[in-house]
Amino acid sequence: MINLVENSRFYLIFVFVLALEFNYLCNHVEGKAFFVFGDSLVDNGNNNYLATTARADAPPYGIDFPTHRPTGRFSNGLNIPDIISEKMGWEPTIPYLSRELSGQKLLVGANFASAGVGVLNDTGIQFVNIIRIYEQLNFFRQYQQRLMREIGATEAKKLVNESLVLMTLGGNDFVNNYFLVPYSIRSQQYSIQDYVPFVISEYKKVLQRLYELGPRRVIVTGTGPLGCVPAELALHSNNGECAEQLQLAASLFNPQLVQMIDELNQDIGTDVFVAANTNQMHMDFISNPEQFGFQTSKIACCGQGPYNGLGLCTPFSNLCPNRDLYVFWDAFHPSERANRMIVDQIFGGSTTYMHPMNLSTIVTLDSRA
Repeated sequence: MINLVENSRFYLIFVFVLALEFNYLCNHVEGKAFFVFGDSLVDNGNNNYLATTARADAPPYGIDFPTHRPTGRFSNGLNIPDIISEKMGWEPTIPYLSRELSGQKLLVGANFASAGVGVLNDTGIQFVNIIRIYEQLNFFRQYQQRLMREIGATEAKKLVNESLVLMTLGGNDFVNNYFLVPYSIRSQQYSIQDYVPFVISEYKKVLQRLYELGPRRVIVTGTGPLGCVPAELALHSNNGECAEQLQLAASLFNPQLVQMIDELNQDIGTDVFVAANTNQMHMDFISNPEQFGFQTSKIACCGQGPYNGLGLCTPFSNLCPNRDLYVFWDAFHPSERANRMIVDQIFGGSTTYMHPMNLSTIVTLDSRA
């Protein structure tokens, strides 16, 4: 019990020091644009404009958002890009498909993410109409053309070069592709040991294309502990143990992602890409939720069935009264409070969590440039 109290105090002091440091450093990054690419972990409403089942536009999604209404975020409140923007003192990014993204709002950046997508084009085909990753990059190119008309080619190029980018992909290539059904096409083509390098090789092409489009600071998150989310516990767990094959996939994917990022940076000659070990960040919560003030890391706040892990979060689902006590909001996605802790590590985490540097270091380096 003493260790738990000491650890909690240390964490609170750690967060307080980070907040002071962030307030100081953010004075140096005013005006920096922020761009977001990826899946439902970072989608802030693009899928609301699409005819797809991968949507979070109905209550109780958004119950803790400032408006207390669903926004398309797969969260009870803010998601990771929202919290990064908040801590940086920036306006939140607007979904690229929103009509609000025009004029001076373009200078804030944009969110291109779409729930259900993966690295591979055949990932998420069951959701039908989603913005696959190369389409997101094509939208980014269109965005830059719109930006040029607003502020001119030279300033547009400078804004993109000096921007911060968040890229979150990979989990769906396993959950909504390889392991979606017992005999998926990909699982018949590849063993998991061969599938992971295939996905990594395709991911490398995505990041190379992103680099060609101009950004020079890109945070790339790994997958979380895929076998430990409530959805997989509901399907595979008898006593709360994580699903072995999905955990194996995550344990193979994340180190290979870091290796690939190192290779890209070496080829470029500078640290453009930064790997965020979101797998370890989540495992900290899952291994000892009480240490971080959570009641459970197995049961979703919103859902039904075992671990509240079956089906979608809907107005008819079980809903916990205090979202701050739950690591998971729904069957797959973290609660806002868990997201805030993840962002704390993205900003100030050691090399265990951020490689080769954290966001605080990036901000410091860029403020001196």
